[in-house]
Amino acid sequence: MHLTEAVRYLDDLLRVGEVGDYPQAMNGLQVENSGSLSRIGAAVDATEAVIREAAEAKVDFLIVHHGLFWSGAQRVTGANYRKMRLLMEADMAVYSAHLPLDIHPEIGNNALLAAAIGLKNGVPFFETAGQPVGLKFEAETSREVLRDHVERAVGGRVHMAPGGPVVAKRIGIVTGGAGGDVAKAAAAGIDTFITGEGPHWSYTAAEELGVNLLYAGHYATETFGVKAAAQLLARKMALEWKFIDHPTGL
Repeated sequence: MHLTEAVRYLDDLLRVGEVGDYPQAMNGLQVENSGSLSRIGAAVDATEAVIREAAEAKVDFLIVHHGLFWSGAQRVTGANYRKMRLLMEADMAVYSAHLPLDIHPEIGNNALLAAAIGLKNGVPFFETAGQPVGLKFEAETSREVLRDHVERAVGGRVHMAPGGPVVAKRIGIVTGGAGGDVAKAAAAGIDTFITGEGPHWSYTAAEELGVNLLYAGHYATETFGVKAAAQLLARKMALEWKFIDHPTGL
């Protein structure tokens, strides 16, 4: 298995060249290795702890959702130096996919979270960076039952601002940190908005807008896509893969 084959496969699968994103996302191959691959890793964040654990597990191709350059150009000192040194010593490549891995209709974070909680026939909505990055659904379910389903899907507690109707009928999902855009979701007709996290004021904003806002965890809602991408690549290339779990609790 060669690095260029893996990169080409993921670039095509996730449409990395077509999907808009924030400049610091730098989707695609961020760090190359010497070329050969033997074990795939998947993680939400390209942190020092994750890279260290991946190196110990003999991973040489790491797929992440949040890449190495979220803070823009920085000096290669301190933790940045240590991360680069770990990558070089382990001959580990890093591949990052942010919005391409949120919006993919089959292995995207939104689609997989929706499937895990039993929502079907989602329609794209919530435009960001030139394309819709969320899914909306028509349904009829108790907001408390929906919260319970989400808790089971993410494996943890979901905090809810119960500002909307007791029976949710128009449900929106944008994984990650979209709570601050609750007004944008309300303007799209959403009465129950599922995301990862939001600022303090988003809770009262949801109450005032008449929206149920479910905070399911930024990290927890974005574990789905990297796992699915790694599993697909591993299956295609007959390689082992491992999820490097380093939750933030946020």
